[in-house]
Amino acid sequence: MIAAASAPLLLRAPPFPWMEQAVAAVSMPGRSRLQDPDRLFAAMRAGGVGGAFWRDDPVGGDAHEDAVLRWIAGAPGEPDRRADAIAAVESATYRNPFTNAACDAHEAVRILADWASALRANRRIIGAVGMSGWKREAIGRFLWDGERAPPFLTADQALTSVRPGDAITYWPSRAPANFADEVAARGGIAWQVEDGFIRSAGLGAECRPPWSIIVDRSGGIHYDPRQESEIERLLATHSFDAPLLDRARALRAQIVDARLCKYGVDAGTMDADLPTGRRIVLVIGQVADDLSVMRSSDGGMGDLLQRVRACEPDAFIVYRPHPDVIAGLRSGAVPGAGEADLISAGGSLLALLERVDAVHVLSSLTGFEALLRGVPVTVHGAPFYAGWGLTRDLGPVPSRRARRLSLDALVAAALILAPRYCDPETGLPCPPEVLVDRLAKTGKPTYNAVTGFRRAYGAARAAGRLMTRGRR
Repeated sequence: MIAAASAPLLLRAPPFPWMEQAVAAVSMPGRSRLQDPDRLFAAMRAGGVGGAFWRDDPVGGDAHEDAVLRWIAGAPGEPDRRADAIAAVESATYRNPFTNAACDAHEAVRILADWASALRANRRIIGAVGMSGWKREAIGRFLWDGERAPPFLTADQALTSVRPGDAITYWPSRAPANFADEVAARGGIAWQVEDGFIRSAGLGAECRPPWSIIVDRSGGIHYDPRQESEIERLLATHSFDAPLLDRARALRAQIVDARLCKYGVDAGTMDADLPTGRRIVLVIGQVADDLSVMRSSDGGMGDLLQRVRACEPDAFIVYRPHPDVIAGLRSGAVPGAGEADLISAGGSLLALLERVDAVHVLSSLTGFEALLRGVPVTVHGAPFYAGWGLTRDLGPVPSRRARRLSLDALVAAALILAPRYCDPETGLPCPPEVLVDRLAKTGKPTYNAVTGFRRAYGAARAAGRLMTRGRR
């Protein structure tokens, strides 16, 4: 355990209630040397960190600390406390809580600033609606505001509680269709919550809690092109500077090298016997009633293969059903004989991606994963990654997506700026690089009673569906 300091450490971690304080500690009593103090103080000021920054009213340490923090923040009329501020920073040593390795104060401030950004956004949230019971613990951690996690409410309870300026988070598929409008009519704002694009090791339909979510504060959501989402706004307006693009490029390489996809490491081999000397096109199946399907194209999945065949008349077409459909956990159909040249229902998706010449999708995230790996993508719907000059767009992509972007800018918005991540090892909010590293070291997911039941239920449901199809 880390010994308590006789005086508060200036750069200290929030008291995350689900772990021991020592796990999250970024500083401990000791001595260090501060390089470039002006840059550090500017970063503290920009990130809003120092002292008890996680509280609505961060003032409340000892009088000396409060005075130092007011000076760092640039409070008018505050005497020059530069020497005191340097002394306060140098009266501690610093550690990276994700690696337990020593670091300097600049790295500690970067970690604290990431935490501060999420906590400040969460302070408007007064409730969460439509969150399944098995994921509430994880969601509560993502939405903790420094003092509490929001209560989980029914839609009616939320509408009764909301006041002007309040935010309600909700899971779109588990809330009434007009929920956001009802919240807005009461002066509040509804923020949609969905899984991030690097989610977990294992399927969500097997009740695997998410290690990444997106809290969309724009009023939209990334899979619904009818309204601008937070990711789309970033892609349309953000200034992607060189350091951010370099970070995105490195993150992309980290993901590809780890053979990581949304549900963990995909280190298997193909189960498909592909021909040589022909153009091979992969078509990605999706869950029929998924909101991303219903919002992205009027035609849905029904005629996707026919559209692909029209685009690629001489290609060898491989169809990949969605894993939740194969497992029997979600609704959807596997095409019959003759609709595709090959149905690939098992084996490694990434190994298959590495062998094909092109990928066709309606709105599947596999299109984004193909882009990460340099595979050409044709889009028949309007997913968030379409319309920026990176895909062949045959669907109803909004005309407002007029900006031409690099792949690294897309990665920066979708994997760095928009999502929130949680470290499976420490339980701390973390940057994407930490989660990718953890998942890269995680083998096949283990199964508990809940996931085991879901797998058995899915297998029985799938068998029943096949039997029904056979009697028709």
